[in-house]
Amino acid sequence: MPKPNQDDSLQDEFLTDILDTPPAETEPELEPSPEAITALPSTPTKATVPDVHERGPFGRLMETNFLQFASYSICDRALPTVEDGLKPVQRRILHAMWEKDDGRFSKVAGVVGNTMHYHPHGDAAIKDAIVTLANKRYLIQGQGNFGNIFTGDEAAAARYIECRLTKLAREQLFSPKVTSYVPSYDGRNKEPVLLPAKIPLSLMLGVDGIAVGLSTSILPHNFPELLEAEIAILQKKPCPTLLPDFITGGVMDASEYNDGNGSVRVRAKIEHRENEKNKLFITSVPYGITTDRLAESIEKAIKTKKLPIRHIDNFTAEKVEIELSLAPGSDLEKVRKALYAFTECERKISSRIVVLKENRPVELSVSEMLADHARRLQEIFAAEFRVRLAEIDQLMMRKTLEAIFIENRIYKRIETVKTAEAVSMEIRLGFTPFLDIIGHDITDDEIEMLLKIPIRRISLYDINRHNEEMEALRQEHAQINDDLQHLARYAVKFLKGLQKEYSKLYPRLTEVADGFQEIDERALTSTELTLRLSEDRYIGYDIKQGTPLFPCSSLDKIYLVWSDGRYRFIPPPDKLLADAEYEPDKEWLNALRTRQPVRYFAAGIYNRDEVFTCVYYEPLYGFTYIKRFTWGGMIMNKDYSLVPEGATILLLYRGTPETIYVKFKFLKYQRFSQLAFDPQKVRITSASSKGIQMTSKQIERIDTKRPTWWTASETASESSPEGMLFQ
Repeated sequence: MPKPNQDDSLQDEFLTDILDTPPAETEPELEPSPEAITALPSTPTKATVPDVHERGPFGRLMETNFLQFASYSICDRALPTVEDGLKPVQRRILHAMWEKDDGRFSKVAGVVGNTMHYHPHGDAAIKDAIVTLANKRYLIQGQGNFGNIFTGDEAAAARYIECRLTKLAREQLFSPKVTSYVPSYDGRNKEPVLLPAKIPLSLMLGVDGIAVGLSTSILPHNFPELLEAEIAILQKKPCPTLLPDFITGGVMDASEYNDGNGSVRVRAKIEHRENEKNKLFITSVPYGITTDRLAESIEKAIKTKKLPIRHIDNFTAEKVEIELSLAPGSDLEKVRKALYAFTECERKISSRIVVLKENRPVELSVSEMLADHARRLQEIFAAEFRVRLAEIDQLMMRKTLEAIFIENRIYKRIETVKTAEAVSMEIRLGFTPFLDIIGHDITDDEIEMLLKIPIRRISLYDINRHNEEMEALRQEHAQINDDLQHLARYAVKFLKGLQKEYSKLYPRLTEVADGFQEIDERALTSTELTLRLSEDRYIGYDIKQGTPLFPCSSLDKIYLVWSDGRYRFIPPPDKLLADAEYEPDKEWLNALRTRQPVRYFAAGIYNRDEVFTCVYYEPLYGFTYIKRFTWGGMIMNKDYSLVPEGATILLLYRGTPETIYVKFKFLKYQRFSQLAFDPQKVRITSASSKGIQMTSKQIERIDTKRPTWWTASETASESSPEGMLFQ
């Protein structure tokens, strides 16, 4: 039996943490007594899922590997951290660029190579992440062809394009003195655990990620607006409402967006220019939609007769410019609404913020993320202040030692000394009267520092300059101590400086609307299509010549019924063969079934609750049946049967006729040659149900209106004034 290993215990701890459920306590197994065995029920017990420790080696291996993969994909690939707002690959790219940064552009291929020292995945993923960051403007500045976010064109190869850190990234993301480092995946280098980011990166950039059982969708927000909101949080004021801002612009309805949760609807900007008659111009696209994809959706809508557009010209380069030439006499406002209703000119984008906090996935809101960043920002400043205070203390001590050493001519004491030990002794003796000033015995390192002072520096020593430098250090020390006691105030001052510097560089691109007017799609397309039946028995809206059947919308569902009772629900077809030969699949019905091609019988717009009346003939027993029904639910493009197999539909009527007139085939000694039936006596059932018997006679003619062949005198018989229905 395999021994439990360390992986099993780690697995139990992981499951306990995730599910917040204590592990089940195991009790020692006891042998049952003979009395208990005889008392056991005869029915078998229900099988239970074995415990983790009771499973075989393969089961334990699969569970362990799955949990390891799940935690790896969540923590090391898909989700950003709330502390610095970056995914691991983004953090490694920025760190690699900062290490080699000299202010000039570097080949992206070189940056990819440097990043691979830290990132365990391939070069293609790193290059794609660099291009994505460059297209988001804030952190990486690109030079060359980095693709086009509007058209969807891909970037050039990594060897042809260059990049460098922006001023914002260089100044606000790195502080090695307060950064913790860990060994890289191969142990040859050290990479930062987190970057001390002083700006809320995940909310600025926007993040999408999919992991095992988790996904995140953080929409990008406007940088100056984020700074303003964080200032309000630091000043303990209510956080203002923050709305997404997309780099592709557009118009946004955020009525369903609540502090990072919910969704927004984004529309393209569609303009009409006075000097361009009968034309519309699209000047922005919804976030995540390219102009090529948008043009394809417009062409599809044109093909299905939803848009009266004759020509599309795509002039997009640095800005979106799609020119739409409309058909003469088109209503511009109606076409604009149809573009929003039937194309990618409008898109709904969902938002759900899932991030890593202390290396565990949590779901947060925008205000919670900003509050967390405000706290983190103060911690970064506090750490930097403490480091700087230690540096100032060290610098002031060094300058004090130098002043005592030079002003009191202690260096003269070592001119006649010949050994290193004697030199150290003379310097210690020279500093003995000044121990109260320096506060400690002079160390060997300090002696070594004093001995390295150049003679030129000693001869040119200026006591006044020394006093000025010491005073400046004291003032800086006092100011840092004051800022350390008022971190929120300092953070507000810092953020206001960023706001002043960058507010003009990053204006809001997406226009916020009070709310989009709901578009009645069916009203736009209620009669846009006309189905016709051609002479060669094709049905569709692309048929130019033929018998018009009825107008419909491209949003309607159409029912088609054939004479053998088969029916189907389909979208309005462009051109569909309505008639087809029907080959029976049961040999014993061949003799009873009429050898006729199955013909198109009826078509119309689907309405699940609309009542129909159907009369059909079943040759198996020679009876004719009637039923009233509604379509009910349906599945598109699936064949259904309205009548039993082998039967033939004689009448299909929308609604319930007042009377059904029937003329029978002539038979000698036949009492009645025609009858009138009242279909309102038939109860309404489902479409698949069997009808009730109407007559056993062979029907020659049937109609719902009094036809010319009807003879009134025959119906007036006293024995049978109307046809009898066998309920």
